Amino acid sequence: MKTYIVVGGSKGIGNAIVQSLLENNKVVNLSRSKPDYTHANLTHHDCDILSDELPEIEHADGLVYCPGSINLKPIKRLSLEDFRADYEINVIGAVKAIQQYLAILKNGNDPSIVLFSTVAAKLGMPFHASIAAAKSGVEGLVKSLGAELATTLRINAIAPTVTNTELASKLLRNDKMIENITERHPMKKILEPQDVAGMAEFLLSEKAGSISGQVFEMDYGIVSFKI
Repeated sequence: MKTYIVVGGSKGIGNAIVQSLLENNKVVNLSRSKPDYTHANLTHHDCDILSDELPEIEHADGLVYCPGSINLKPIKRLSLEDFRADYEINVIGAVKAIQQYLAILKNGNDPSIVLFSTVAAKLGMPFHASIAAAKSGVEGLVKSLGAELATTLRINAIAPTVTNTELASKLLRNDKMIENITERHPMKKILEPQDVAGMAEFLLSEKAGSISGQVFEMDYGIVSFKI
């Protein structure tokens, strides 16, 4: 049985990842809020990734960093603090977690790290300047660390489109908005957190043993297709 650290596993995509892993693995969840369920394989630590000291963990085979932000504003309304905050939660938090747990991950069984980007890092969209800049930093981190740690562990990222979670609730708050976003995707679907969790579980597994330094778009074709 493997042990995975999930940062931000109480809600949204993180919660779906924790639940997908729990049946056959031990999961250590680090988040500000406690999951609304218990499981024999689940350990929870109350933790603010940016301001708290991270708990000592003796063993881990993988790390998933889920915290993110959706901060959509015209450039004139984006303050420098907006850019700093998005960079802190998306990049600095990930770096902090990786640095804290890298030593134990190196001793893990086929260790793997999964981070999160966004389709906005590749598809230029209005009002996404801050989050696209931050997530581009995540993608750079994946490439650089993938090379640096190539003989030690694997690191990849998932870049989802709008996903049906609490974080994206303002973008999906009524039927018309859901219809509009669905129509923007060539495959005419809305991404669900369980779909993203399946990809994360695959990237953590030995089935993805040859894959590192990659960013996987889960976007129902919005980046690649023009239909």
